[in-house]
Amino acid sequence: MIDSLDKAKIPKHIAIIMDGNGRWAKKKGAARIFGHNNAIESVRSTVETCAELDVKYLTLYAFSTENWSRPKLEVDALMKLLVRTLRNEIEELNKNNVKLTSIGNTTNLPTACYNELVEAQQATENNKGLNVVLALNYSGRHEITDAVKKIANEVKEGKITTQDISTDLFSNYLYTKDITDPELMIRTSGERRLSNFLLWQLAYTELYVTPVLWPDFRKEHLIEAIKDFQKRERRFGKTSEQLKKELVNG
Repeated sequence: MIDSLDKAKIPKHIAIIMDGNGRWAKKKGAARIFGHNNAIESVRSTVETCAELDVKYLTLYAFSTENWSRPKLEVDALMKLLVRTLRNEIEELNKNNVKLTSIGNTTNLPTACYNELVEAQQATENNKGLNVVLALNYSGRHEITDAVKKIANEVKEGKITTQDISTDLFSNYLYTKDITDPELMIRTSGERRLSNFLLWQLAYTELYVTPVLWPDFRKEHLIEAIKDFQKRERRFGKTSEQLKKELVNG
């Protein structure tokens, strides 16, 4: 299966909106948390495949700021599931040389959840393989707003001027300042929207939508998404003719 991929065109950063847990559970006549529980194997499979393919970054949209508006019972269960999963996966992450990091306003997570997240990040910080980035209590709009506030404060303090502000400088004030922008963004469950996810970073990312619900997402689905990615021409505003000329000229 992996042999069918062009190893030279593996995306270095893949981002995923893991959608469809609730619908998956509903189809089975179960509560929504049943879908979240069964999604753990999907995460494990995706992480293992990305590590095998030498993907550098895998960003998973785990919990948005808007998700707090869901029923309290579901949110509480999700937080407990996250704590349990982080605790159980540390050994496997270290075994596979996987580093865990996070983006978002994580300090506002429940104390037990935040402590487990910090512990997992510290336990894996020296790993040099795949970097799994959990977007937790994350909002693309809040991230951009926070960046604007930081830049405004530095202008006010005389550390930078308005003439210094550029897209490169702005990127350095985002949560993802040390992470390359995603080349491929996958959304499961067939929904066709970004849902406030990495709004700045996805400017030139290739988008792939699959009808597969997240708890059913496995290695073969990820490979299919990468195959589709490898067929695309990434022009970044240029024409096909310009790209071909650049390729010829080296």
